[in-house]
Amino acid sequence: MRRFVAGRLAQAAIVVFLVTTVTFVLVHLAPGDPFATALARPGITEALRQQQREAFGLDRPLGEQYLRWIGNAARGELGWSISFNRPVRDVIADALPRTLLLVGLSLALSFALGIVVAVLQTERPGGRRDRWLGRILLLLYSVPDFWLALVVLLIFAYWLPIFPPSGIVDPVRHDYMSFSGRLLDRLSHLVLPVTTLTLLATAAISRHQRSALMEVMPSDWMRTAIAKGMSHRRAVRRHALRNALLPAITLAGLYLPALAAGALFVEKVYSWPGMGLLAANAIVTRDYHLVTAAVLISSIAVALGALLADVAVAAADPRIRVS
Repeated sequence: MRRFVAGRLAQAAIVVFLVTTVTFVLVHLAPGDPFATALARPGITEALRQQQREAFGLDRPLGEQYLRWIGNAARGELGWSISFNRPVRDVIADALPRTLLLVGLSLALSFALGIVVAVLQTERPGGRRDRWLGRILLLLYSVPDFWLALVVLLIFAYWLPIFPPSGIVDPVRHDYMSFSGRLLDRLSHLVLPVTTLTLLATAAISRHQRSALMEVMPSDWMRTAIAKGMSHRRAVRRHALRNALLPAITLAGLYLPALAAGALFVEKVYSWPGMGLLAANAIVTRDYHLVTAAVLISSIAVALGALLADVAVAAADPRIRVS
């Protein structure tokens, strides 16, 4: 197991290095720079712009900039955010917990709901309930992230103004509320983005889980359980589900970074101040160090998610042997 984990960690480190390197090169080769818009006001001379570029080392050759960034990143220094005028590390430290809260809640709800829906479909495969749930899931699976977010926002924040449309708290009243009021305020702002991400992930999870359940249904032990008098519904819930959870374990590791990536559009629509909104705004402002750091965090999440999924599957399935 130790060699297996060490090998996966080495592969993850190579992937993170390559993704970060490509991102660093591409954002620096793109037209413009962070000062093209930040210093585009009247009265700002080209000499002043050049002075700022020199101060941040943007006048250096690309290779030198990259080596300097790698050296700083190895020490935990991710650079300076020009758009926030703060260290990138501090900016990410503020945004990352908000995205983890959003994605964590969505992941837990989507897996619980996805497994329940898959079981309901498999209890009567080919029946009316199975067909209608399949159509709804296919519709949710097909729609783009931002489109579903906009529809949910339009319905539940404007047509039926039940939930707040944006932000993480009420910017005016939150500080003056009681503890329970602040808690309800934060939860109400979570409802729409969490619902959107949960619906998107549930569609894919339930389809994978249904396929896994259908694969174990013809097994000898399932036929034996039903032949002994156990109802089909109980056999699915008591026996088939346990033996069809390996795909869910794999998806749990892979969907954490996938939801984090999908959160970029959802956070942008709902103005949720997390990593997704941070990365989107950083791309617009050409905040080089912030964009590179956001990609670095995302690539680490993908690599760790895949590693945890492999380890969990190996631990859960005795047929898999690792060394």
